[in-house]
Amino acid sequence: MKNAIFLFFLFYSMLLSSQQVKISGIVSDHAGYPMPGVNVMEKGTTNGTQTDFDGHYAIIVSEGAELAFSYIGCKNLTVKIRESVVVNVSLEEDHEALEEVVVVGYATSKRSFLTGSVTRVRGNRTRKRNSQNNMNSLLQGKISGVAISGAIPQEKKEKHKKVTTPLYIVDGVPIKKQYNSIVQNLKSENIDSRKKLKASEAKSLYGADARYGCIVIQTVKGNYVIEEDENYAQITENQFQNVNVNPLSTFSIDVDKAAYSNIRRFINNGKAVPIDAVKIEEMINYFDYDYPQPTAEHPFSVNTEVAQTPWNVDTKLVRIGLQGKEYLNEELPASNLTFLIDVSGSMSAGNKLPLLKSAFKLLVNQLREKDRVSIVVYAGAAGVVLEPTSGNNKEKIMSALNNLEAGGSTAGGEGIQLAYKLAEKNFKKNGNNRVILATDGDFNVGLSSDKDMEDLITEKRESGVFLSVLGFGMGNYLDSKLETLADKGNGNHGYIDTMQEAQKLFGKEFGGTLFTIAKDVKLQVEFNPAKVKSYRLIGYENRLLADEDFIDDTKDAGELGSGHKVTALYEIVETGVESVYDKKTPELKYTNTTSNNAFSDELFTVKFRYKKPDGKKSIELVHVQNSNFQEMTKDFQFATAVALFGQQLRNSAFINKTSYKNIIELAENGRGDDKNGYRAEFIRLVKSVNEKLVTDNY
Repeated sequence: MKNAIFLFFLFYSMLLSSQQVKISGIVSDHAGYPMPGVNVMEKGTTNGTQTDFDGHYAIIVSEGAELAFSYIGCKNLTVKIRESVVVNVSLEEDHEALEEVVVVGYATSKRSFLTGSVTRVRGNRTRKRNSQNNMNSLLQGKISGVAISGAIPQEKKEKHKKVTTPLYIVDGVPIKKQYNSIVQNLKSENIDSRKKLKASEAKSLYGADARYGCIVIQTVKGNYVIEEDENYAQITENQFQNVNVNPLSTFSIDVDKAAYSNIRRFINNGKAVPIDAVKIEEMINYFDYDYPQPTAEHPFSVNTEVAQTPWNVDTKLVRIGLQGKEYLNEELPASNLTFLIDVSGSMSAGNKLPLLKSAFKLLVNQLREKDRVSIVVYAGAAGVVLEPTSGNNKEKIMSALNNLEAGGSTAGGEGIQLAYKLAEKNFKKNGNNRVILATDGDFNVGLSSDKDMEDLITEKRESGVFLSVLGFGMGNYLDSKLETLADKGNGNHGYIDTMQEAQKLFGKEFGGTLFTIAKDVKLQVEFNPAKVKSYRLIGYENRLLADEDFIDDTKDAGELGSGHKVTALYEIVETGVESVYDKKTPELKYTNTTSNNAFSDELFTVKFRYKKPDGKKSIELVHVQNSNFQEMTKDFQFATAVALFGQQLRNSAFINKTSYKNIIELAENGRGDDKNGYRAEFIRLVKSVNEKLVTDNY
């Protein structure tokens, strides 16, 4: 009897299994573009799913079922399942449905569920012939079903001679018109696909720049770059300074690490690294060093050491290291985070908006119930996608991220203003209030110049809201603009080129990325002329301060986050040592430059000034380094290898005939306990550059 019952249930389960089938496929629009967020339902049931970013879906249904596909702004489609297990469909725009659209950020919602500010866009039922054109102008720069809250400004009409050149989109990046001839000369064997879009469709996808149509090109390698579109602040390498004339060296700390991951991107793509993209201090500070946690009342420890310079027998190398106090995630105060996300047309490439959404999900996964997240987006204008939402409502936050799509021009200034307004409205006293801007930096509507952005952020930082700036993509990456925003916004600047980098930034360094423990941190080093003849600071060229700025509390400087480490290197020439880098200076008539013998054992003194995150007055501490020299620790060796690599990439005047092989040897010796493999990756990058150099010279 038991066997009979068992066989019955086995047969019944097999029968049920045979009556179900897994259906998958891709949903695209009429132009062939994949559509994320499309609802896919088994008709007559509650069984359903949604398409992912690539328009892909998968669902298990009964044999002979009907699948219903629905998306706002498109006609509903029903497909009867027959024998095929792959069902690809294309949805057609529904102009009748688009005659009245409620616009909420870049997500789609029913009016009955709306909260906050909304805008209603009405069509004209008596002029159906013009309904599509009306909607294209009303939803300028947006994809169907995707729009923004608030009024959408009209593009300014050009007063100059009419130009009807189509916009080129190569691997997702809009190409500036002055480079059209370069794109037109692309060899056919390097092109994977080429598609021409008419003006109305092009404008709806890529904004006013595509008003004369566009040509979308996908290359075989998928990483085509016109490097002239990228912008970096010019850097002039620090020179040796005579201690008798300039005994003080003053600079702001820099915890930014964008330069290293950006350089890695160039090397991995087989491209030459632009000299001004190389910021040696950001390369050094990318790596973790074993500095002790602070034990006194100050939120960081100070560490110094001096050793022989590996690339010059006539000089010594000084390492100054700060270690910020590290807090566990649960110890951090409640956060009021506003994600400010660029969804303009230039963000459509795979290494931009899609990577951005995946990266932000790593951050969302670490949020707590007491944390709040808002999302603001901007393209042709700015809008609120997500009102403040608790960190334990992760599905809602993830859904808002999943709904984001790229299209249109870039009103970055308007986005920043709206994000700060929202952050200030929901300000948490004694909490962590921060705007996190994610973009390629290509602002082209409204405030857009570096100076405009600097003035805007300088004004906004007085609100007590901090700013983190994350760069994405290539081809039109504007590093100088993003660095300016981060510097003036009391924040930090990162560049995300891979999900591994996102994991490092939002996973391992979560607290340092989001929680500031000290602001306006300045260093001033005074060298003792009895011991040091001359010195040069390696890197920090864009962070130098006037000596008098050190005690001026109105002068902005860098911020230190939870667990952050800051390292600075000096190369020094000792008194009595002859060096080719020493330059004679004239005798001074009125200034006494004789040494004070009372401090004959001291090599230098380091002074630090910082403010508490909500403070207005600086706190000062002092650290003295005596003239004892030592063997380089492994950390010191590795930091030195990174500095030498940066100097090689910059064609420095001070590398003294060293080679990439010397860097590799120094890095291998200093590799130490490389838990996460970051140092091994650095060695691989140096070897790649060395191999390319050998190949090019062969």
